[in-house]
Amino acid sequence: MSGEANSGGVITVERHIAARPETVFAFFTDRDKWLSWMGREGTFVFAPGGPYRTNVTGENVAEGRFVEVDPPKRLVFTWGWAEGGMPVPPGSSTVEITLEATSDGTLLRLVHSGLPSPEACAAHEEGWKHYAERLAARAEGRNPGPDHWM
Repeated sequence: MSGEANSGGVITVERHIAARPETVFAFFTDRDKWLSWMGREGTFVFAPGGPYRTNVTGENVAEGRFVEVDPPKRLVFTWGWAEGGMPVPPGSSTVEITLEATSDGTLLRLVHSGLPSPEACAAHEEGWKHYAERLAARAEGRNPGPDHWM
């Protein structure tokens, strides 16, 4: 499945994390670790084709399927809002995460494609920057504190 097939807007968020790619990747493939940086509750099947559903902020529930799980460097999943959020239906957009080892940690690159509007792009870019910061804190062994978006 190629990202080029998606129509619509694309956003890219990059964040350096002072932790090894294996450490960072674990926060995308373990339920408790995932929920430590994004979401309040959720069910995840961390395998290609596996579904997930997570309550991100209380009224906003995201849903999709994992497309590719290639530890510790790449994860692809579909994304959308089953409840609340924006008019981005579950599975209608794609999030591709790549982790590149650097001399002092990991460069996380998140590309979210297939977003339906400039408003959806802006909102998701803001959201992913917020959650990338929380992920970095967790992966680096810091406590990001309560998520003020909940």
